[in-house]
Amino acid sequence: MNPVRHVEGRSAALRLENLDTDQIMPKQFLRGIDKRGLRDGLLHDLRFDAEGRERPDFVLNQPAYAGASVLIGGNNFGCGSSREHAVWGLQQAGIRAVVAPGFGEIFYSNAMGNGLLLVALPEADVRRLMDEADAAPDNVVSIDVAALTLRSAGGIHARFEMLPRHQRMLLDGLDAIGLSMTYRDRIESFARAHWAAQPWLKDVARA
Repeated sequence: MNPVRHVEGRSAALRLENLDTDQIMPKQFLRGIDKRGLRDGLLHDLRFDAEGRERPDFVLNQPAYAGASVLIGGNNFGCGSSREHAVWGLQQAGIRAVVAPGFGEIFYSNAMGNGLLLVALPEADVRRLMDEADAAPDNVVSIDVAALTLRSAGGIHARFEMLPRHQRMLLDGLDAIGLSMTYRDRIESFARAHWAAQPWLKDVARA
């Protein structure tokens, strides 16, 4: 996983509350055995009508927002079932960060574990960011992961919070396994002490 230290890009406002993972990545796009092609499924039923035609009023279909990499979403973004494909689809579509008042808990963990930056801000700040994105399609949002700050071209400057382990994972480019392996010496030391104190338990399944 690549480090995520700074994200800067054009923003687009997705004014939907409680956007669940089935809407972000519908179930029919989960049948593959790898991650390929998920960009096509991202927000499919919002992007296309029943005949498969693009909805021109949907923000990410509009030429002015082509290449947007910072999505400004509504509260409880990514609620619903655990679906890592939702995260992968966003990333394949070029989304590097999502800003919202709050996120579904499982989606949040999946995103941070895959290097998709999520920023939770007060609703008032999020509304201002949405208004800026709507008013100026070339609006740029800049997010500093080390400083935990967000700035917009329209003048918003906000601080946000993040668990230290998530911040470290992003800055160092680590997934959950990679983070665990940074403690390998301590894990192996604990294991040696454990087996020395209770040798009769080691490899008991092989007996």
